Amino acid sequence: MKTLACVLILLAGPALASGCPPPPDHDAALDGLLSEVREATSDTQARVIGNQMWELWADAPDEAAQELLDSGMQKRAGYDFLGALSDFDRLIKYCPDYAEGYNQRAFVNFLRQDYARALPDLDEAIARSPKHVAAMAGKALTLMALGRTDEAREVFAAALALNPWLPERGLAAPGGPLAPTGEDI
Repeated sequence: MKTLACVLILLAGPALASGCPPPPDHDAALDGLLSEVREATSDTQARVIGNQMWELWADAPDEAAQELLDSGMQKRAGYDFLGALSDFDRLIKYCPDYAEGYNQRAFVNFLRQDYARALPDLDEAIARSPKHVAAMAGKALTLMALGRTDEAREVFAAALALNPWLPERGLAAPGGPLAPTGEDI
C-alpha cells in the first residue's frame, strides 16, 4: 500500500503539491533537546541527543513523503546521487514546506561538490526550520568550500550556540578554519 501511494504521488507530480499535509510541529520537542544538548557532559550523551533531533527532522509529513525521504537517503548512502536527487526533487515538489527535503538535497549536492546548488537548499531548509543545527553546520561547510569563510564562521557560531557538541566543532577551535577571528593557536 505504501508503494502504491508513493507511485501515485510520483505520477501526479506538481498537481499534488498542495496535497501534502503540513510538516509535523516538533518545535517544543526540538527546543527541549537543544536545551539538553547544551547541558550534556560528554560527547556520547550529546550524540544520543543529536540522534533524537535527527528523528524529529526526518519525520516526514505523511507516508508518501516519508517513503521519498527514506528512498533518497538510502540511495545517497549507496552513492546513487542522481537517484537520490530525483527522490528529493519529488519530495520537495510534493511537500515544499518540509525542511528536510531541502536539507537532504543540499547534502547530496555537497557530496557532489556542487556547493553553488547546495547553498540555496540550505537556506530553504533553515528558513523552514530555523533551529536545524545540522543544516546550519552544512551551510557553514558549504560557505567554507565556496571560500566565504567570514560568512561560514558566522553561521557556524550560531549553530554552535544551539549545539556546542556538533561533530564539526573542531573547525571552530583555536587555529581551526572557522575559529573566531583574532584567536591565535
